[in-house]
Amino acid sequence: MVNGLARMSELDVSQAAWIVSLPDHESTEDFARKLAEELKAGDLVTLSGGLGAGKTTFARALVRTLANEPELEVPSPTFTLMQVYDGPLCPIVHADFYRLSGGYELVELGWEEMTESAIALVEWPERAEDALNPDHLDIRLDFAPGGQGRIAMLTGTGAFASRLQRIKAFRNLVDRCGWSEAVRLPMSSDASVIRSYERLIKMNGETALLMISPPRPVGPPVRRGKPYTTIAKLAETVHAFVAMDKGLRALGFSAPYIYGEDLDAGLLLIEDLGADPVVDENGPIPERYAEATRLLVKLHSTELPQVLPVADGVEHEIPPYDLEAMLIEVELLADWYVPHIIGTQLSGSARAEFVNLWTEALGEILAGPVTWTLRDYHSPNLIWMGEREGLQRVGLIDFQDATLGSPAYDVASLLQDARVTVPAELELKLIGLYARERKAADPAFDVAGFARAYAIMAAQRATKILGIFARLDRRDGKPHYLKHLPRIEAYLTRNLAHPALAKLKVWYENYLPRLIPLEDDTPPSS
Repeated sequence: MVNGLARMSELDVSQAAWIVSLPDHESTEDFARKLAEELKAGDLVTLSGGLGAGKTTFARALVRTLANEPELEVPSPTFTLMQVYDGPLCPIVHADFYRLSGGYELVELGWEEMTESAIALVEWPERAEDALNPDHLDIRLDFAPGGQGRIAMLTGTGAFASRLQRIKAFRNLVDRCGWSEAVRLPMSSDASVIRSYERLIKMNGETALLMISPPRPVGPPVRRGKPYTTIAKLAETVHAFVAMDKGLRALGFSAPYIYGEDLDAGLLLIEDLGADPVVDENGPIPERYAEATRLLVKLHSTELPQVLPVADGVEHEIPPYDLEAMLIEVELLADWYVPHIIGTQLSGSARAEFVNLWTEALGEILAGPVTWTLRDYHSPNLIWMGEREGLQRVGLIDFQDATLGSPAYDVASLLQDARVTVPAELELKLIGLYARERKAADPAFDVAGFARAYAIMAAQRATKILGIFARLDRRDGKPHYLKHLPRIEAYLTRNLAHPALAKLKVWYENYLPRLIPLEDDTPPSS
């Protein structure tokens, strides 16, 4: 029998994306079970290896896990060619191509139709390699050097190459942090199209969150050779989250503790702050919103750095929330809301007037005070931690897009919550709370100037969110955001009533009367 070292020499091991040591039978089964967690409908896994390398052990454990039946009989499909199992998420197809003469025979077997919505595991894939999906995971089991156990050499081809790198990074991260045996539960996604979360649960009930935020792909240039995300100052890597997290925690706020990280892969294992919201079935809980308002008072009354550490030798410079960023955001109204919700198109002159008016209105914002603008400071990203004291009861998440901008922005984000209606009376009461406590901390605080800035920033935010939610429906297939449009339209109407936005109000009345109906000056009939 050829020994393990000789077998390895037959392979170009440098091309293997991941080499895993499997010292015994149990470790092979355990590895198969963990790999099963990463697979989804449409995936193809090819499995090869010599006699006694552990293919049967691996295949049986993988199929049993996918089928969620620990005692399931998993016979070799050598003579049947394919064996299909029902799984809780999708079917599992276990195939053996040893008796095939080529990929053309798979057509007669209905291979493509059978595996389109299934997870497929194929042994002897080289017998029909020309007919297999090029985007797949290849696993080669072999004897380890010296005959001490086995090794698995995993290679991702096509689209699976980047997935395999993330799988490898995740396993290394949880192994390093002591969470390798935790159960993984997916969590509902937010508005992001690139970021997702999982909750990890240990046997003792301890929990943590896995934040999956790979580097943002560079989008097409939309203006002066730059993509939208760069212009709008959206975080392109997980570095921004790590920096802001450390900065907020250094100030004594309840941002999640980071247990471990893989910055290149965009993976963070972070503290689970819980799920107690600042709202209930009746809307905002006034006491919790008041404490969230006081947190902003403390943040905005503090002298803050503009550069924060990420890791040794790595820093994050908080970008400015500049005119270019704020303008491209309000233009989302014209790009998405107007055509897809209103059902019309703005003329070139109407759009130019819109941009010019917003440029004028934002001028005083750009000339005003600057602080950390967390940018998504609203109910979905605020967690109530009643067991803590004072401002630490307000848990903070989702601050990676923070900029240096107007203090009014986050106040407006909180008090004109896009997903929960904040009554006008509560909004006014908490604006007063914010102004009084800022004035108490700094007698030079300009209350009137803040009120103007609040109206402008609230209108800017409402305008862009109308565009964002229309885009989430039309482009990203998330229609549930449309239910929030009436609330945001009402906020915008309220904001445009401020004298600071008089010119913009006329524009909205002229071009979007559905949003801002023209006032009727006709006296009522007697």
